Amino acid sequence: MGDLFQPWHLLVISVFLLPICAVILVPYWVIFNKAGFQPILSILMLVPFVNIVVLYVVAFSQWRAAPTQEP
Repeated sequence: MGDLFQPWHLLVISVFLLPICAVILVPYWVIFNKAGFQPILSILMLVPFVNIVVLYVVAFSQWRAAPTQEP
């Protein structure tokens, strides 16, 4: 048979996971930035159970609204 994970498995996993991570991170990056938090917190949204804690902290904390841009 062979080993469970071959080197090409990493390539297949990365081809599917990187776009999914980007789709998840970009909206949270914008939300955290507009709410006045450090946008780097969006990376924590990829960690199970930590993402729930971060959402509760953001939801129940005082937001510093970002200034609106006039056209």
